[in-house]
Amino acid sequence: MVKDLPIIHLRRIEANIVKPIYEELVEELGVEQARGILGRAIRRDAIAQGQAMADTLDGAADIDGFASLLPLWQKEDALEIEVLEQDAERFHFNVRRCRYAEMYREMGLQEIGDLLSCGRDGAMCEGFNPDLKMARSQTIMQGASHCDFRFRLDEGDD
Repeated sequence: MVKDLPIIHLRRIEANIVKPIYEELVEELGVEQARGILGRAIRRDAIAQGQAMADTLDGAADIDGFASLLPLWQKEDALEIEVLEQDAERFHFNVRRCRYAEMYREMGLQEIGDLLSCGRDGAMCEGFNPDLKMARSQTIMQGASHCDFRFRLDEGDD
């Protein structure tokens, strides 16, 4: 069943499907439009995924609930993380190793790896809880030494 599949395996399957579609889009429309179409589609999917994940929680869609889902992305050592801070309003961590980025490079998809994985993160938060905000200034996918995830819960802020 798909829900039992480690997310890194799911992303590999998705990438194998998306790759030829993306290549056709680039051929027909150019890189900029192809990335735009792909980015919008993935964003919509990530919002829906965030909503579905919030629905699976026994508790509230808050920082603790969100943090409890992190092991789903870590299965099979897909992410090596270092938690820096976690309380009721903040969850800060760095990703020191990202097998998602490694996988996309191996598949020849480094050009769109940011869309396939990294670009999902903020949109997934939006679906999980619209008050959950994510900031990230760098990613391993972009060549940085680590990804710096900073999540905050701003209840009532618009």
